[in-house]
Amino acid sequence: MTDATKVEWNDWGQAAFDIAERSGKPVLLSLVTPWAEECAEMEETTYAEPRIAANINDGFVPIRVDADRNPRVRERYNMGGFPSTVFLTPSGDILTGATLLGVDGFRGILDSVRETWDTKGEDAGSKPRAVRDDVPPSGPLTDRIEEHMVEQLLGAYDEEFGGWGSDTKFPMPRTIEFALVRAPDQATRTLEAIHTHLLDTDDGGFYRVARNRNWGAARREKLLDENAAIVRAFAHGYRYTGNDTYRDAAKQGVDYLTTTLWTGDGFAASQGGNEEYFTLDPTAREDADAPPVDETVLADRNGVAIDGLLQYVAYTDDETAREYARRARSHLTETLIDDGEVTHFETDEDTGESGLLLDQSRVLQGLTTSWAVLGEPGPATAVAEWTVEHLQADSGEFHDGPAGDVALLDTPLSPLDTNINAAQALLDLALLTGHDEYETAARDAIEAFAGAADRMGVEVAEFASAASRLQSPQGVEVGTEAGTDLHRAALRLTDHETVVAPRPVGDTDSAAAALPDGTARLVVDGDEVGTATAPQELESLLTE
Repeated sequence: MTDATKVEWNDWGQAAFDIAERSGKPVLLSLVTPWAEECAEMEETTYAEPRIAANINDGFVPIRVDADRNPRVRERYNMGGFPSTVFLTPSGDILTGATLLGVDGFRGILDSVRETWDTKGEDAGSKPRAVRDDVPPSGPLTDRIEEHMVEQLLGAYDEEFGGWGSDTKFPMPRTIEFALVRAPDQATRTLEAIHTHLLDTDDGGFYRVARNRNWGAARREKLLDENAAIVRAFAHGYRYTGNDTYRDAAKQGVDYLTTTLWTGDGFAASQGGNEEYFTLDPTAREDADAPPVDETVLADRNGVAIDGLLQYVAYTDDETAREYARRARSHLTETLIDDGEVTHFETDEDTGESGLLLDQSRVLQGLTTSWAVLGEPGPATAVAEWTVEHLQADSGEFHDGPAGDVALLDTPLSPLDTNINAAQALLDLALLTGHDEYETAARDAIEAFAGAADRMGVEVAEFASAASRLQSPQGVEVGTEAGTDLHRAALRLTDHETVVAPRPVGDTDSAAAALPDGTARLVVDGDEVGTATAPQELESLLTE
């Protein structure tokens, strides 16, 4: 944020809400991100206007929150974009909200909020639906869940331009992965659209979203987790097609992560989306200042980066990706993970919340992929056990974090996307370790939402993937150290929904039956299907 604002901002916390309670004033919450140009624009215009700032300072308790550093605040108060401009009661209920507001629009909403507050007070506030209706509808896992999602792919797919939807086009990398084995033409055409329209061929990395149906008018922000997920999708696209274009696109994403977004310890959270800079030709860019990078090392986004880089390593043996994934994992392990509890971030000035599902699930996914590809589990089991013990409800779903005492954080939520993340990672861990309790926890989480599966759209296609995997979990156990010809063949030959588990002789991390040295075993739903001792034999076993 710039220093242009004249608003006297408070930090998020109980103290600010106590001030509102004592003074009888409503709260103005500005939810911002370092990467959205509109956030800086509102700071430099609306909040820099002296009369508006004076009105805010006199009549409201203003709070500014970095949405990336405070994901639970973001989950409860996001108005659909950043900045989110939200007016709250002193108890934290919502009076009204909007996104970007200019000077004239802000004057009008200030007057309206003051009138509403003076007339109705706390009674004017309301809780968002996610807080009111947080108990998900449970149901059994059936083939119909996957069938429904395939129907959704067919119904939402844009035959003319690729991608799903008829307006704004998001990359949807996990939807691409679901489609790769169920609607491959849709998946590959969407990868081609992303490569053509969202890849920055000069500076590397992928832009966040295309505002037009034809993938035009890209928003230029580059977020770590979204870039890493796209790298993973292109890597899987390369595995299924052998198309070097997909490998090259993934490599360009890897290069961006390991240069522009590398902080020396881990991966930076994001780079701003300055439209003027990113539309310059390459020569002009050399003389211009690149948009700033937010160097906060966020645990969740680094977990996604470790996973994405190592999925690429699985198919390419790329040493750069391997090395940076290891370095990021070491940083998380040494600074942000304590007995399985993950802290969102830590800087010299500030420390984030600990024990958030977003961090626990995404870091666990990075650790399980590290185990499968490198044979290096790190604290995977400790992270999983903390997550299940502290965040899983009796009804199966995972809460987004421990109950807090500030505003709407006093009510835990159960976001679908992070529950899917947790379930996928726990199932992977079950197949890596042979411990059934992780599979049970994953199954309970997905069943907790399965009653709503017939209302889910393509944006959560990964739910159907998780449900399908849980009906028939599949893994290839390899009785060698990671990196042998047999292990590397297993990584390349299995589909991306099958887990490869390196189990060398003397392995003490696994509860599965011991394997003879140099033997691979295909296991489906707990039963051995067959064994192989050479890559060619394994290929025959998997194709049969």
